[in-house]
Amino acid sequence: MAIHAEGLVAIVLFYVLILFVGIWAAWKNKNSGVSEGMDRSESIMVGGRDIGLFVGGFTMTATWVGGGYINGTAEYVYLPDYGLAWAQAPFGYALSLVLGGLFFAKPMRSRGYVTMLDPFQQLYGKRMGGLLFIPALMGEIFWSAAILSALGATLSVIVDININMSVVISALIAIFYTLVGGLYSVAYTDVVQLFCIFLGLWISVPFALSNPAVSDIGLSAKEAIYQSPWLGKIKPEDHWLWADNFFLLMLGGIPWQVYFQRVLSASSATYAQVLSFIAAFGCLVMAVPSVLIGAIGASTDWNQTTYGSLAPKDKDESDMILPIVLQHLCPPYISFFGLGAVSAAVMSSADSSILSASSMFARNIYQLAFRQSASDNEIVWVMRITIFVFGALATAMALLTGSVYGLWYLSSDLVYVIIFPQLLSVLFVKGTNTYGSVAAYIFGLLLRIGGGEPYLKLPPFIYYPGWVTVERVHHLTGDVEFFVQQRFPFKSMSMLASFLANVAFSYLTKYLFESGMLSHRYDFLDAVVSKHSKEIMDKATLVSNHDNIILSEMAPVRQALGATLAGTFTNTEVLSDDGASSPESFHSEN
Repeated sequence: MAIHAEGLVAIVLFYVLILFVGIWAAWKNKNSGVSEGMDRSESIMVGGRDIGLFVGGFTMTATWVGGGYINGTAEYVYLPDYGLAWAQAPFGYALSLVLGGLFFAKPMRSRGYVTMLDPFQQLYGKRMGGLLFIPALMGEIFWSAAILSALGATLSVIVDININMSVVISALIAIFYTLVGGLYSVAYTDVVQLFCIFLGLWISVPFALSNPAVSDIGLSAKEAIYQSPWLGKIKPEDHWLWADNFFLLMLGGIPWQVYFQRVLSASSATYAQVLSFIAAFGCLVMAVPSVLIGAIGASTDWNQTTYGSLAPKDKDESDMILPIVLQHLCPPYISFFGLGAVSAAVMSSADSSILSASSMFARNIYQLAFRQSASDNEIVWVMRITIFVFGALATAMALLTGSVYGLWYLSSDLVYVIIFPQLLSVLFVKGTNTYGSVAAYIFGLLLRIGGGEPYLKLPPFIYYPGWVTVERVHHLTGDVEFFVQQRFPFKSMSMLASFLANVAFSYLTKYLFESGMLSHRYDFLDAVVSKHSKEIMDKATLVSNHDNIILSEMAPVRQALGATLAGTFTNTEVLSDDGASSPESFHSEN
């Protein structure tokens, strides 16, 4: 296949558009937030906390709507054994945004946090914050790598150019404008990204539907024509597996820095909630063309197309069904426009994850754990360096690791199993401490890893009830692979066990220390009787955009729960809609 000049021109045009918007956003907002006294580093992480409804609605929707979302939705609708019944991402992530808006956006935004890890470090200390950073970082990096990997697959359909080079160029563009403009560049390119996806796919759908090789998708939804109906079905033995995956998306989609990055940049707590609800609707709307394209792929006689006699599912190319439909069922100029738009959108999806990872590292690891006296300029440079490092790491993984999707599946499971129950505890459960947090971390990790991960060929060492051995055939090579499928909802069970372990061990250690059954000197984590240790008192001098404060300026709290860290994370000038300034004060109101 020769290089398609039209396709190359379309890609270049869309890439230039994304790059221009990213640089323009950085220039337009270069002094936003800083002129009001906000640190430059905080401005890069959360903008000037002045993101409005229009840009905010788009960028919040783009939290999940990107290359992986549209390609994955189309793939599952197309796959014969799954269909629309198993395309859970649209409803799962939409409900995730609704729940995030109802319960999590307001307490997080009203307390003026800068990253998702702030409340963990405030309540559990810097060491536990560092442990929780690991699954959060893995999730962001592997998500970026999966996006770039999908981009390479998409570009391979459009033009016969070096895939490695195209992925590297795409990553460099995203890294460049993120370095220059931080959250503002991410937010404004998200607006263009969603317009590109919406226009590119909707322009293509009518042409694909009218192709002579495509049967009536209404008929193929219920009857087998070229493959089983694309509506799909959930077998009785798979009900628990389906529910487990759905809860993973719905609840596991909340504790991500890419989401709270948008929440914390909103101009008020109420706006953060409204943006979450708008984004939930946007997720559903943006999934419609992907569902139709998956249905078109399932209704096509591929023998009548330029693709070849074998269907994509028989070539193990189901994951590329969206670009394949656009390439082979639409006129060339339409397919190039659609694929160019989607490619640019995929490229710009990686930016927010890279910014999220660097924000958490610069603030929660470098500044609060190691360099509490670091200047604002120093933090800015740490962010710039880590944006480049994490971007390069995600790019290398996309190019060199064949199991990048398996890594992302496992890391997203760990976010659900480890971080979500701890976020629940730190925001809504009174009295949890570092001992409970450590126990919850260990319980969740062991129970999830124990279930294995087929995509990584990681065998289980815990066989949950109902497990079966499944056969997977690789159509091109004829190789047969066997793996263990856990039909028991062990991911959700692991999450619940982690939550209960946090509560139980927190109250147990609190009782043991306060009753005198354990000597105070054994409180080596400073979690119960040593809340006012020098390490924690030092943190009380770190306020996001103020000079050192004195203890009399802080809200009175009970010593055992120790809210002396509230000043570390709370920017009092940005509080709105909610008077609570720390997890403890929030609990005491209830």
